[in-house]
Amino acid sequence: MKEDLGVGDTEIGWLYGVFALFYAIAAIPIASLADKKSRKHIIAIGIFLWSLLTIACGLTRSYWQIFFARIGVGVGEATLTPSATSLIGDYFPRKDIPLALSIFQTGPIIGTGIAFVIGGFVLNMIEQTEPMVLPFFGALKPWQQTFVYVGVPGMFLAAFFLLIKEPRRRPSMASETNTTSTSELVAFYKENFRTLIFHHLGFVSLVLTGYAFVFWSITFFVRVHGVPAAEASQTFGWIFMVFGPMGPLLVAYLAKILTDRGHKDANMTAGMISGILTIPAVLLIQLAPTATWAFIFYAPALLAVNSPFGIAAGALPVITPPQLRARVAAVYMLVGAMGMFFGPPLAGAFNEYIFPGTQGIRYSMISMTCFFGLLGVLLLWFAREPYSQSMEKAGLWAED
Repeated sequence: MKEDLGVGDTEIGWLYGVFALFYAIAAIPIASLADKKSRKHIIAIGIFLWSLLTIACGLTRSYWQIFFARIGVGVGEATLTPSATSLIGDYFPRKDIPLALSIFQTGPIIGTGIAFVIGGFVLNMIEQTEPMVLPFFGALKPWQQTFVYVGVPGMFLAAFFLLIKEPRRRPSMASETNTTSTSELVAFYKENFRTLIFHHLGFVSLVLTGYAFVFWSITFFVRVHGVPAAEASQTFGWIFMVFGPMGPLLVAYLAKILTDRGHKDANMTAGMISGILTIPAVLLIQLAPTATWAFIFYAPALLAVNSPFGIAAGALPVITPPQLRARVAAVYMLVGAMGMFFGPPLAGAFNEYIFPGTQGIRYSMISMTCFFGLLGVLLLWFAREPYSQSMEKAGLWAED
C-alpha cells in the first residue's frame, strides 16, 4: 500500500488516526439519538455504512481518496459503542454491567483477530491469482482486493441485527423528568469531575499504548524477523483471537471479586493492574531473539494489552443514570479516540524520524509503552478514591 500510494509510515498511521477521530466525533450526536430512539436500528444502519465504506477503501486510487473513505468507516462504526452500552445497561442488573460490557468488548477483539487471519489468507490467495478487474475501476492491487472481500459480508450481516429484542429503558430516580438535555450531561460531569477526568485520561493512555502496539505488529515481524506479511498476519491473528479476549474477561472477573468484597474502587483497581501487566509483556517481545519466540511472547502481551478495554467501558454505566449512558459512553469514546488517533501515527513518526532502520520499530515500542503505560497506571491510581465516591452517590438512585 505504501508503495502504491507513495507514502511513508506516518501517513499510513494517519489512516487509522483519522478513522479514530471521526469515530469519536460522530459518536456524540449518534449517542443523543441512542438515548431516545431505537438502538438496534441505529446499529444496523451503522454496520451497513461501515461495510460499504470499507469496500470503497479498496476502490481508491490515491492516498486522499482512501483517507476520506476511512472517515466514512469511522462514522459508521461510531454507531456501535454508545448504542450497545445503552442496550447492555438495560439488559443486565447494575452489579453485572461491568462484566457484561467486558464480554461485549471481547467481540471487537475476536473480530480483530479474525480480520488478521482472514486478511492474511485473502492476501496470500490474491497474490497467487489473477488480479480482480472491475468495470471503471480496472485492475485492483492485492491490498485493494482485501478491502473489498472483507467489506462485502458486513452489508448482509447488518440485517441480522434487526432481529434482536430492544429492551425497555429503565427509569432513573436521578432525574424527575427523565430528560436527556445537554445541561444534565454537563451537570453529571461537574458532579463527578475527578472520577471522570482520571478515568478518561488514564484509560486513553493505555489505549494509545495498545493501538500503537497492535497496529505495527505485522510490520514488526516483517522488518525485524523477515516474516512474510501474509504469514505474520495469520499467525498473529490466531494468537490475537485466542489470548486477546481473555484479558478483558479476567480483569472484569477480578473487578467483580473485588466488588463482592466491598471495594467500591474495584473497577479502577482492576484497570490499573491491567496497565501494570502490559508494560513488561510488551517489552519482552522486543527482546525476543527469533520470530518464534516473539510469537510466543505475543500470547501474554495480547492478553495484557487488551485487558483494560472492557473494564474501561464497564466502569461508566454503573455510576451513570440510564438516560445519560449512551452519551457518557460517547464522551469517553471522544477522549479515548485520542489514543487511537495518535497511537499509530506517533509510533510511525518514531519509526521514521527517531529510530530509523529495520530495528527501529523495537525502540519505538519500548519508548511508547514505558511512557504512556506508566502514565495510564498513575492516572488510574488517582482515580480510585473519587470513583469510590461516585459509586456511593450512584447507589442512592440506582436500580438493581
